[in-house]
Amino acid sequence: MSSKRLYIKTFGCQMNVHDSERISGLLREEGYRLTEKPDEADMIIVNTCNIREKSEQKAYSDLGRFAMLKRDRPGLILGMAGCVAQKDGEKVLKRYKGLDLVFGSSNIENVPQMLRTITLTARPVVMVEEPPGPPKTTPADRKDRIRAWVSIMEGCDRHCAFCVVPVTRGRERSRLSAEIVQEVSHLAEAGYKEITLLGQTVNSYGKNLDEGLDFADLLRMLDAVDGIERIRFMSPHPSDMTPKLIETMAELPKVCEFLHLPLQSGSDDVLKRMGRGYTLNEYRRTIGYFRRLVPDMAFSTDIIIGFPGESEDDFQKTLDAVAEFDYDNVYYFPYSQRPNTPAAQWEGQIPDEVKNARFARLSALEKALAREKNQRLIGGVQEVLVEDRSKRDQAKLTGRTRSNKLVHFEGPDREIGRLIPVRITSASATFLEGVGLQGAVLER
Repeated sequence: MSSKRLYIKTFGCQMNVHDSERISGLLREEGYRLTEKPDEADMIIVNTCNIREKSEQKAYSDLGRFAMLKRDRPGLILGMAGCVAQKDGEKVLKRYKGLDLVFGSSNIENVPQMLRTITLTARPVVMVEEPPGPPKTTPADRKDRIRAWVSIMEGCDRHCAFCVVPVTRGRERSRLSAEIVQEVSHLAEAGYKEITLLGQTVNSYGKNLDEGLDFADLLRMLDAVDGIERIRFMSPHPSDMTPKLIETMAELPKVCEFLHLPLQSGSDDVLKRMGRGYTLNEYRRTIGYFRRLVPDMAFSTDIIIGFPGESEDDFQKTLDAVAEFDYDNVYYFPYSQRPNTPAAQWEGQIPDEVKNARFARLSALEKALAREKNQRLIGGVQEVLVEDRSKRDQAKLTGRTRSNKLVHFEGPDREIGRLIPVRITSASATFLEGVGLQGAVLER
């Protein structure tokens, strides 16, 4: 008997990517197998992102295209998941008459139940209510066999003026620590070497639980899992980077020397209007404490360009901060007005031409700094977790260092999934190239 076929189109962040893995894992137990061709699918789900307007527009455009497929194939089940589904709820049904399923990220665990309801009633199902209690463990249909995403919490209790997450993903809900440890233990048994813990403000983990644990305690528990070689996480909030957490990260051998720590702006005035809850000096002290304990710590960050009221002086302070903190990567985005956020209604919206000009200036700075930072590594040896053949050059392997640098080097397939010492021979702004050192001993 042939399996039913499932096609998922995913927009947005790593949490959405992992949410799609969870949706696929649950539906695999219902007899569905993934396909890369929507024309062949028995079910299509568009997993949406509402962080930026362009992602929402693309999601709705794809949903319209898939709705046309259903006109010719009435048995096709069409669903919308994620942040836009959470935001718009039943409104989506009015926009697309062929939709069967609308659910938010907090309702993924109920997908099989929703599917059975559709089968019994032949009516669309909408589920966007925030469920009570901690998020439940669900199976995940993972494509990667070496690195795995692990969601440890849902939602966010902070209310930054630009952000829709508290609306689309609800309040903070942390998973029980025992369930997280069990999931990571199973991943280790299956051969996974690296995990990345996910949460909107991942380092606020545990605040709504009665376990008496915080994020540092969870890291310590996961560091003890045999078989896991590396632990990463994203995205933390600067205000929750406590001395205890920093000291724990410095102590634990499996926690990588890499941290994505969103700054958003180098101007205290802009940070205050954003509602970020920290000043530039407080952020600076956090970076400084890390570098005192872990001198080779690598950092990346997020920057919003053109937040309402951002002056030329404000933006220059951001450029100065990016240069000062010597980031390994900077992810930068023009501010986008999002519904249900305070900043969308404010005066002082920045014209697109100003945002574009500032974008170009930050881009030029970021590329120059990244190239210089990577070139400092030439001649040194880096521990690389080999992931696969390089998409750029099939003759080479590709993997990442503990500081999250992408490295390409020649080697046999048997090294995929292993930790290999690689001497760096050249560097660009986005990747390194090197030579694998056979028989070398890795040192940390």
